[in-house]
Parts: sequence; C-alpha cells; structure tokens
Amino acid sequence: MTAGFNEKEARRTALILASASAIVGAAAPISISIGGLAGLYLLGADKSLATAPVTAYTLGVALGALPLAWLVRRVGQRNGFISGTVATAVGSAVATLALFDANFWLFALGLLVIGFGGASVQQYRFAAADNAPSHFKARAISTVLAGGVVMAIVGPQVVIFTRDLFAPVMFAGSFAAVIGLAALGAIILSFLRLHDRQAVAVAASDAPVRPLGTILRQPRFVVSLLCAIGSYALMSFVMTGAPLAMVGCGFTPDEAALGISWHVMAMFAPSFVTGRLIARFGKETIVAIGLILLLGCAAVALSGIALWQFWSALILLGIGWNFGFIGATAMVSETYSEAEKGKVQGIHDFFLFGSVAFASLMSGQVYNAWGWEMLNWIIFPVVVGCIAALALLVAAERRRVAA
Repeated sequence: MTAGFNEKEARRTALILASASAIVGAAAPISISIGGLAGLYLLGADKSLATAPVTAYTLGVALGALPLAWLVRRVGQRNGFISGTVATAVGSAVATLALFDANFWLFALGLLVIGFGGASVQQYRFAAADNAPSHFKARAISTVLAGGVVMAIVGPQVVIFTRDLFAPVMFAGSFAAVIGLAALGAIILSFLRLHDRQAVAVAASDAPVRPLGTILRQPRFVVSLLCAIGSYALMSFVMTGAPLAMVGCGFTPDEAALGISWHVMAMFAPSFVTGRLIARFGKETIVAIGLILLLGCAAVALSGIALWQFWSALILLGIGWNFGFIGATAMVSETYSEAEKGKVQGIHDFFLFGSVAFASLMSGQVYNAWGWEMLNWIIFPVVVGCIAALALLVAAERRRVAA
C-alpha cells in the first residue's frame, strides 16, 4: 500500500537518504581500503591475519542486520538510522584508540562495531522505497544508490587527506575523521519525516507456508544462493587482498585507496541500469555475464602488476559483482512467497555473509602464503562451478516447460 505518499515528499526523503549514504557510508570504503593495511602494520612477523579487521567489518554488517531491524520496529526508521551513525562513531573511536595503542585485536573490534553501523546504511534504499508511491519506488532506490557512487569518492579522499594527520601513527587520522562523518550523517538523517508502518502483507496472507527444508531444497534456490555467494565472496576475497598487493608492489596507500574508490563506484554505478537489463535479457543471463566479468577481472590481474592493471581488475570485479549478485538476488526472490519471506531471507543472508566474512579472512591468508596471483587463480574454479550449475538449472527448467 502506498496511500498517503506523494512524489514530492518521496523525492525529499530519497535525497536525504542519498546524502546520508554518501557521508556515513564512506566508512565502508575507508575500512576496506586501509583496514588490511593497518592490520599489516599492527602485526608482528606473521602477517597472515592482516585482513582480519576487514573480516570483522563484514561480520559487523551481517550481525547488525537483525538488531537494527528490531531497533527500527521499536523506535522508528529515523531514530534507528541515527543509532547506526552512533555505532559508526563509537567503532571509529575504538579503532583510532587501537591504532595509537598498536593493539591489533582492539582495532578489529572497532571495525566490527563500524560494521554494525554499516548495517543501517544497507537499509536506506528500502526505506526510500517504503516511503514512496508505487510509480516512484524505482527512482527513489536509484537516488539512494547514487549516494553510493559519491560514497566511493568521499571515502578514499578522506584516507588520502587524513591518514598522516597523527603521524607517526598511520591511519589514525582517517578513523578519527569517520567520527565527524558519522556526526554529519546524524544531522542529515534528523531531517527525515518517514512513515513508519508495520507490514501487513504477511498477516493478511492466507497462503500456506512450506517447511523451510522444502524451500531450501529447490534447485532454483540452491543455484541462486550458490551464484550469490560466488559473486559476493569472490568480490570480497579479491577486494580485501588488493590494497595489500598494491602496496606490496610498491604503490602508495593513496593509490591503493583510489583503486578501491574505482572499485566501489563500479559496484554501485551499474545499478541504475541493471534492473532494466534483467527485465530485457533475463536474470540468468545477467548473472552469467557478471560471472564472466569476474573471469575478466582475474585475467587482467594475472596479466601484470602495473597500476592500470590493478585498477582495471578492480573495476571489472565491481561490475561483475553488481550483475552477479543483483541477478542472483532477483532469482532467489522467486523461490518463496510473501508469507515465507522472513525465514528464507534470514537463512539466505546467514549463508551469504558467513561466506563473505570467511572469504575476506582467507584473503589475507592466501596472499601471505602464495601472493596476489593465487588470489586471482582461485576465481576460475569457483566461477566455472557457478556457471555450470546455472547452465544445468536453465536446461532443466526448459525441459520441464517443454514437457
């Protein structure tokens, strides 16, 4: 139901959420681009856990989703989102203190809390859609996603201008700056006037609810989840190791941060057209294209270690993630009813983000043991497995339709 919503108010809401996303969301590329580098500096001779802080950030996003949903139900979307900025600020303060104290595990804890705050940023686009009339929902979501493109620019620029602010304590200035970003984001979010409504679709539905095991055993669910995990985990795996590899090849932390900036822009910018491409060519086709782009990322990365090759690989990685993950998400949404949505999405995200967190942790282990090349060789068997499963699913569904 969208009664009571008008386009003018929806446009205002979307612009506020986009602005907040650009500011508060910048904590994500900051944490990702320098989390592993900071971990590298904080560790001793054994650098295998360097990416653990980035893993902690990813875990924070996953673990913060359910508490955020509960908080939003209790205090409303605006206050819930502002609480997210508080978590971002607290986590950033802990990370800053940890860098001054040279405490690796305290630093990882700080990024975990920043991730909790990041979980609220993930919900901005849904809030924009919930508070818009039907004809404006897609544009509202696109407006918020535009904030993600700005976020990709803001985050690395903050790193470049603040990482030496408290020299010789590297990167402390960047995380201290995130506290200011979080405060600015809270001010922006305070202007929201959201219609906090309880969903009534499930309550009103008389449709039977299937056992969870029955839903999870559907071939379409299994393949969709496999492709989502493959796209997202590979993206996290390579992205997390890329800053370490760039610095290890002699490039500066600023150049590594700019590489992550290009990558994050490539992740979000295609979203303006991905939906239309899915409508025209089909979900499975777009997922396959995304997976092929991941292969292109690996091929470029393996072709050499010039800066343009790192950056080009990261751009292909971002676009491949966008097509693969959004397409797979659209596929999995067809495997459950409205009444089944809550429990299925929960188990889906549990497997998904658990895999992503594991991938980011293993990125540092693999890079430390075998280097940048092995990070990219691993893409090939995973993508080939996903494409094979997708092809088998499509063939089976076509045979069933033809029968």
